[in-house]
Amino acid sequence: MEGVAVSELVERLGSEEDAVRKMAVFKLQSSIGDPSFADVFIAEGGLTKLRYLTLNATGNTLAYSLTSFSRLLEVDKGWEFVNQELVKRVVELVVTHPLVNILRGAMSILVAVVSHPHTSTTRTTQPHAFGFRALKPAIAEYPQFLEMLVSRLSSADHALCTNALQLINSLMRDAITNGAEHEWPKFIKRLQDLGVIRAVYGLMQGTALQDLAHPLLEFQALTKVLLRKWRDVPVDLDKPEHRRALKGIHLASNPEKVPEQPENEEDGGKRKHNPEKWRRLGFESESPAWEFQDAGFLGMMDLADFVRKHEDGFQKLLLEQSTQPIDQRCPIARASLSVTAILYENFEIDKSDLEDSKGYLALDSRASIDRIFRPMILQWSKLHTAGLQAFLRLWKSTGAEIADFSKVAELVRILLEAVVGGASRTKEIQEIEEELASFEYQRLRELQMELLELTYEDTWGHHLRQVRDELNHEALQFIKEQRIRCLLQGAWFPNTAPFKPETGPVTKEDLNRVAPPPSTYRFVRLSHNRRWLHYADFPTKASNEPSLEELPEKIDLTTVSSVVSNVSASSSSITSSTSTLTPSPFSTTRITIHGYFLTPSSPHDSSAVYPPHSHSNSKSSSHSHGHRKEIPLLTLNPPSHTLASEWLDGLLMLLNQQPITAETNKLLKIVAGYGLKIRLLNVRFEELGGVEEREVPGREGVDEEYYYDVFGG
Repeated sequence: MEGVAVSELVERLGSEEDAVRKMAVFKLQSSIGDPSFADVFIAEGGLTKLRYLTLNATGNTLAYSLTSFSRLLEVDKGWEFVNQELVKRVVELVVTHPLVNILRGAMSILVAVVSHPHTSTTRTTQPHAFGFRALKPAIAEYPQFLEMLVSRLSSADHALCTNALQLINSLMRDAITNGAEHEWPKFIKRLQDLGVIRAVYGLMQGTALQDLAHPLLEFQALTKVLLRKWRDVPVDLDKPEHRRALKGIHLASNPEKVPEQPENEEDGGKRKHNPEKWRRLGFESESPAWEFQDAGFLGMMDLADFVRKHEDGFQKLLLEQSTQPIDQRCPIARASLSVTAILYENFEIDKSDLEDSKGYLALDSRASIDRIFRPMILQWSKLHTAGLQAFLRLWKSTGAEIADFSKVAELVRILLEAVVGGASRTKEIQEIEEELASFEYQRLRELQMELLELTYEDTWGHHLRQVRDELNHEALQFIKEQRIRCLLQGAWFPNTAPFKPETGPVTKEDLNRVAPPPSTYRFVRLSHNRRWLHYADFPTKASNEPSLEELPEKIDLTTVSSVVSNVSASSSSITSSTSTLTPSPFSTTRITIHGYFLTPSSPHDSSAVYPPHSHSNSKSSSHSHGHRKEIPLLTLNPPSHTLASEWLDGLLMLLNQQPITAETNKLLKIVAGYGLKIRLLNVRFEELGGVEEREVPGREGVDEEYYYDVFGG
């Protein structure tokens, strides 16, 4: 039954009526992608008629014919009918035809033809009939083909844009893989001159990324292949293009002309050259070719591009460097090669195509797309220039010398990793350049120390975490004892006039009002057994601190339920569930100690305080003989932030709670940090396995005033 339908379809393809042919080829395009259907279609002689329509039809009939033929090629059928006549016709359509539906099918056929050597399951007997070579005669007849192809990347039709980019990808891949050594760079250069980089960069940053994801990701992978191929090309001064590039760098430096010397027998008639011809440009020797060993021709291209685009700045820079001592001159050529290597590593250029293809599996979500696509790789030249300028700026700001070259290179690596590696997909190159030019050195050093700490954490993380936990516990006990001893020593607190709500709402005059001098002073001291808090009010602040016998009022600390204060706390203050921060309009700092008061249920019960339960049950618990009520037991007004921190955290730690003030937490970090440094001093050098032993410096020339500058002062 199916064979009859195919026969009828093939018969209609040869009809003399255009409407019949149009309907037949319209139905064909939806079925030809089935390999079994394609076999029957070819056996019935339909391929000859389809090819005839592809070469001679017009309008929608031509569009349907092109689509059908491209789908037939996708299932690896009908290649015997692909020849120069067909390729020329399709190239002509791409160049001259304006209809989008015809252009889609035409580009799909060209993609299949160019990609055939890579996708075909059988070895072709006509190697010149496919690949980029198959298009060369037609492109020679229609030289505007590549220009028209690149212009299609700005089309509003996403399908046409996708087909155009797929064709460009196929041409690039075939040129790189099968092109001669001197041919593929010229082809890539021509595409770049036509604006393909600018067009694809705009597509990567656009909103239609989901529809163009696969060809864009392939273009990004091909860009990596290009960069890797250029890097793998060794610099050979026997090659004319390499020799011209190096000579262009030298001439752009505005070299000093050496006065001509008369030829004589002593010098053999040879012309004298500047003995520092290449070293003045930043090379290590007068034979610069070997210095491109790691960066290859890619490093030479980057340096030559920088010199060509910034020739005046390059000459000015060399002039400035010539006034500096030799050890303080920045080696520009070495810096350029270093930036090339850093960018190469940052964009993971050595990552294989197989690993890049795994990105196709992660294109389901918007977040995955933003993570996979890196449009900044298409701005390689501008990033290299900005990175080299950042290198020169850091060299100057740090006062570096030749011996510090690797250190400055490490700073630049961190800078590029932070700015370029952390850039979003839609971030413009101008923003990247501005950020690289204005990134502060101090902030860069902080990033470097964070990375160094992460490196140590990866290496010694398990051991350091265990040691840190022990030291943090020891530091907490140490600071707890220090704070409690402050309470044992006692302190004076002024008694200020409290704010009374009945005085009315707070006005601007109240806020600007100067606080009145204290009417009395309160002295508070913790008892020796650390169970009672003694206090008393005095008319004046005595020079001698009162003893416990002179402090008649006291609070049993077992009755304290919470300590409330408006002392500024660090981010870790949330660890104390019973402490809250309540700002006061008239007093700078206030500490209030709350306790539970037992309300008697009968006249025979005496007033007493009831020991508190846990905080979670404090609001709902009750006693069989009465009800508990939380009341303020004591209010303190510390005159300084330090005293407030000592007493607030001291009271909290006395109640087995965590400290909350920033000052105490800072002390905890300092004590724990010094403890870690002291522990590390116990690590002997010879105990580190696999580390080369170094000579221990002696004390010769050191006087008795020698000391360790622990605080860096």
